[in-house]
Amino acid sequence: MRASFYLGLFIVLGMAAAALLAPWLAPFDPNELHLARKLNPPSAEFWLGTDALGRDVFSRLLFGARVSLWVGFVSVGISVVVGVLLGLTAGFFRGLADELIMRFVDVMLCFPSFFLILAVIAFLDAGLFNIMVIIGLTSWMGVARLVRAETMSLRERDFIAAARLAGARAPRILFVHILPNAMGPVLVYATLGVAGAILIESSLSFLGLGVQPPEASWGNMLLEGKQSMEIAWWMSLFPGLSILLTVLGYNLLGENLRHVLEPGRPR
Repeated sequence: MRASFYLGLFIVLGMAAAALLAPWLAPFDPNELHLARKLNPPSAEFWLGTDALGRDVFSRLLFGARVSLWVGFVSVGISVVVGVLLGLTAGFFRGLADELIMRFVDVMLCFPSFFLILAVIAFLDAGLFNIMVIIGLTSWMGVARLVRAETMSLRERDFIAAARLAGARAPRILFVHILPNAMGPVLVYATLGVAGAILIESSLSFLGLGVQPPEASWGNMLLEGKQSMEIAWWMSLFPGLSILLTVLGYNLLGENLRHVLEPGRPR
């Protein structure tokens, strides 16, 4: 393994641990107001300073990590489940099923995903659950195409022919013989997809369409910091660095997994 793999793994595990342990690591309640300490710079009492309402930025960062990682994992989980089911169906049964599914994929890919998410959110409440579902249901196309390609290759292998001769039905062939052998590219895609989902959620929250105050997320912390950037740089700097490090960690991890799980893929 390369050093970048261990760096990515360290960042990912560190962020996950910070999110899980946020109630114990945070020195203050993330929504606790210290009105006499508004816009305080980093100090021994408030390690990363306070915001315009006197809330502790460090505590809000820790709880914001929970939101960002939760959105990343759940939305990627939804996209992987949908993409895997459709990709397996298209690649194994071919014919009409393949044509219908892949033409639907082509239609979905015609729309820029971020603007499609914005359009859907315009008709729904901008709650955390809706954001996770919307991101998941608008990002499954890549998984479907990957799994379809792997399934089309695997279905012609000798061990699949042997399974058919042994009397295995289609569901068993799909989920016992084909799916485990097609999971390498899916795992890489999912790792990189978590980083993408975190960026999308942060962008939506920065636009005021994502997680709504007073709940902390890195995106709405950036939005709040934008109003006071000239006099309170810490309000924007630390959420921005958190997004940068988390996305970097997942990208490093995903790229190194690609080298391991897809050794024949051109770089």
